[in-house]
Amino acid sequence: MNETNLSALIKSMKPRLNAGVFVFVTIPPGTAIPGGIAPIMMFQEAEGLTLIAPRDQAEGVGLPYSFSSRMIALDVHSSLEAVGFLAAIAARLAEAGIAVNAVSAFHHDHLFVPEMRAEEVMEILETMAAGRAPRKK
Repeated sequence: MNETNLSALIKSMKPRLNAGVFVFVTIPPGTAIPGGIAPIMMFQEAEGLTLIAPRDQAEGVGLPYSFSSRMIALDVHSSLEAVGFLAAIAARLAEAGIAVNAVSAFHHDHLFVPEMRAEEVMEILETMAAGRAPRKK
């Protein structure tokens, strides 16, 4: 079942830090995706095609990139119609001064967070799921 209740979503999320470092790349409209790039996400914008791809692949074909990040999957079957789930997470990360780029897929939400702060984000998410208040720094 796809959950819509905010409290239930937060309590039942099981954040999972995926291996590898991912980057954001853009290629001009009408340009083919270079061989050697297997993006995990593509989104067409007027200015070009945005790809999220493994950093080593982007470097391997010489593509300029931005935002070296780690991907955290939120293993909870959230509904695409759930209200406030990502907002609550983004607000908590903002309090900690951590940027996040979220992608909602059909089965799960995925967070792309700065590579060097991924473990800190995991701790924050686990604290949220346990219903504990954030640690003061």
